[in-house]
This record gives sequence, C-alpha cells and structure tokens, in this order.
Amino acid sequence: MKHVMPLLPYATDAFKETLSKESFDFHYGKHLQAYVDNLNRLIPGTQFENSTLEEIISASDGAIFNNAAQIWNHTLFFENLTPEKKEMPAGFRDMVIRDFGSVDLFREALLGKAASLFGSGWAWLSADPEGKLVITAESNAGNPLRNGLRPLLTLDVWEHAYYIDYRNRRADYLAAIWECIDWVKAADLYLL
Repeated sequence: MKHVMPLLPYATDAFKETLSKESFDFHYGKHLQAYVDNLNRLIPGTQFENSTLEEIISASDGAIFNNAAQIWNHTLFFENLTPEKKEMPAGFRDMVIRDFGSVDLFREALLGKAASLFGSGWAWLSADPEGKLVITAESNAGNPLRNGLRPLLTLDVWEHAYYIDYRNRRADYLAAIWECIDWVKAADLYLL
C-alpha cells in the first residue's frame, strides 16, 4: 500500500496571525512529505507492505514505526486546526468539565503538558476505553494508540512546528495554536 500526503482542509496561508505560510510549507510540505516518502521506501518487502498506518503503529518499531507514527500524528494535528475559530460543542464541553473541572483547567493542563515535554514530541487529548478524557505526552513519534487510547486532538511540540515563527517560545506558540483548534473535529472523533 502506498501512503500519500493528507490533503489540508485549508490553504497554507490561512493562519497568517498564528503560523506563517513559510512555516506551513516547511512543516507540511517538507517534514511531513519526508515521513511519507521514507515510509514508502521502508515497507516494501516487509510484513507492513499492505498495512494501514494504525496497523503499522500498533505492531512495528524502529524507523518504520517512527515514520508511520509521524504521518499519523501530523495528519491529526493538521486536521485539528481551523482558520475559523470554532467554539467547543456543548456536549464535548460538558465532558471536558466532567473530567478536568473546567475548560480553563483543561486548557492549563493540556498546554502545560505540551510546554513541559522535554525535547520533541506530542501532547494528546484522548479517550480511554471507558470514554474518560485523558491528557498524555509522548516523546518523539509516540502515539497513544499503542496504550489503548483513542486520540482526539494533538499538539505538535517538535521544534519544526514552531521555530520559524516563534523561535524558542514554545508556550507562545501553544497559546496561539489553542485559538485555532477545531473543537468540532475533536468532538466528532470522540463520537466515532
């Protein structure tokens, strides 16, 4: 199975106030493209040759895992963004309040987990098997699918995600990205 680049649901210059076109062109057009190309080069002749990204993430390791997970992680990250601010749907907001106490406490916990992750990686909002919302952090290409969680939202804290526009100001990048989260998408993933 040949893996392909996900299509963005917006133009690469849609986030002018938050992320520049240059940043998107490098992050999406170069970094993500490299992961897709690398995976397609690595899997022929292996047990993963005809596997989905989820199957590869669940059963592989090393370079095959890293490239497959980075494709999956980046795809969710880009799909979680919207240039048009969307409010959190009421039912999803109720679940956030149930599991974190308030939307403000949830924001603090998610952005805090992302800001404090040492090195490169991802902060995740996922649902556990009972439907409880949980926040985790994963280094490098880590993905909560491997821990039985269902990812709903991810924040990319690899330096290539923010360094062009924010340099070493990860917290500023995260605060800006928070304003671009497509809460409808996260809520829809919860309901799947």
